[in-house]
Amino acid sequence: MSNVKIAIVQEKQIINNLDISLKVGLKKCEEAKALGADLVLFPEMWSIGYQPPFESAWDNPNETGHDNEIEKWNSLAIKDNSKYICEFKKHAKKLKIAIAITYLKKSKGKPENAVSIIDSNGKIILNYSKVHTCSFSMESFLNAGSEFKVAELNIDKTTLKVGAMICFDREFPESARTLALKGADIILIPNCCSIDENRKSQLRTRAFENMIPMIMANYAGENLGHSLAFDGMAYSEEGHYRDMLICELGTDNNLAIVNINLQVLKQYQEREVWGNKYRKPETYIMEERIIKNE
Repeated sequence: MSNVKIAIVQEKQIINNLDISLKVGLKKCEEAKALGADLVLFPEMWSIGYQPPFESAWDNPNETGHDNEIEKWNSLAIKDNSKYICEFKKHAKKLKIAIAITYLKKSKGKPENAVSIIDSNGKIILNYSKVHTCSFSMESFLNAGSEFKVAELNIDKTTLKVGAMICFDREFPESARTLALKGADIILIPNCCSIDENRKSQLRTRAFENMIPMIMANYAGENLGHSLAFDGMAYSEEGHYRDMLICELGTDNNLAIVNINLQVLKQYQEREVWGNKYRKPETYIMEERIIKNE
């Protein structure tokens, strides 16, 4: 099988309610399977709807007097072996579908902004915590991840390498490039923010320069939505320009299926000149050292 079908879940945020987000999440997996999906991607921190401990934390996370609210928020953090995640693991095995589920992850000290990729056997193959946390905002209450990871995912008779980065990670070219250098065939991007032309261009650029599909799931809503998918192939076999955008949703609830032809993608990567073919990392390292010394 050379085609991989990925379901993008775009739903309104379910605020700080693990029971309801679990119920709706499992239902979305069932709907995705009925549409023929091989993998389901949820928006950022699905378990709590990406909500801060207190409302003013968006702009003023250092505001005092919110100890009780922070404690309550921390109590919503869960482990990757929690009942919540285990229910998704059971569903993945039952439906024979892979699931990229996102959540506020319990960790030493502060929680983490995490995604676990579960294969169709119900096994977690990748745990990733957001590296570039928005520490200027509500994510100052989180620990940052320390590594970009890639894992092998078996779909039918096809094995592909899947990587993940989360929201703000996309604004740093090194995030996607690191995943590309580790062999990622597809990069999954859980998200929660407004998507303007500049942010859209970031994902287009990450897909173009690495020749890798970028699949992004955002929440539905007036200032959110616009989940995106770029297939990473900017030119046809004949050398003509083609639009890499294969999916852009509106702002309403939606469940979209995007199809990635891995065989065609591999042919494109072998044919074209971007990615890792002509990089000169020895010069980049030297430049970074010079900048740090200055």
